[in-house]
Amino acid sequence: MLSLNMLKQFSRLAINSVAKATVNARNINTSAVVQIRITDQLWAEPMKKKKKMDPAIIKAREERRRKKLEKNIRRLEKNARQLKPIDELEPPLHLTDSLGKRKRKVQVTPEQQEARDVLLKEWTRYKKQEYMANVAQIDRIMASQRRALDKLYEESEDLYNEAIMPDLSLVPYSISGPYSTPPIKNYESPDGEYTDISKNWGN
Repeated sequence: MLSLNMLKQFSRLAINSVAKATVNARNINTSAVVQIRITDQLWAEPMKKKKKMDPAIIKAREERRRKKLEKNIRRLEKNARQLKPIDELEPPLHLTDSLGKRKRKVQVTPEQQEARDVLLKEWTRYKKQEYMANVAQIDRIMASQRRALDKLYEESEDLYNEAIMPDLSLVPYSISGPYSTPPIKNYESPDGEYTDISKNWGN
């Protein structure tokens, strides 16, 4: 077997021979340990020469792109208020086809039409006055409540905090009374399974 000194001399000779060898340092790397490994290739591809384009061609391309965008914007603005159809709210086709048969043909005289218009105007005027009176009453109530709370705050802050606290006893509110229809005897409720046939309109 080789001795330790002979191994050391052999390693020194190997290192010296590797160091003196004419190799491409760009591809081979040596270290203090007797190891040789190949590094990654770092050569780059030559840059491509940019082609010079005519400014008129570039301007024409930009103009076409701008016109295309404006066209798309106009189309979106045109259909902005178009709502998606709801099948549940649309009447069936057989009812639409038979609308002429089911529509009543009533002859209204000009005097009757004028009386209807006058009545409709009076009803509209009455509902407007009723709405304005309700709004004014709500405003008066809220203003009175605000003044009362301000006076209460001047008297005692503790009482004011108690007054503005929500009444939690009103939240679990339950009521029982007569139903619209009497209950059906021996009625078995459905299990809830159904087939979803609604259309998917996407985004």
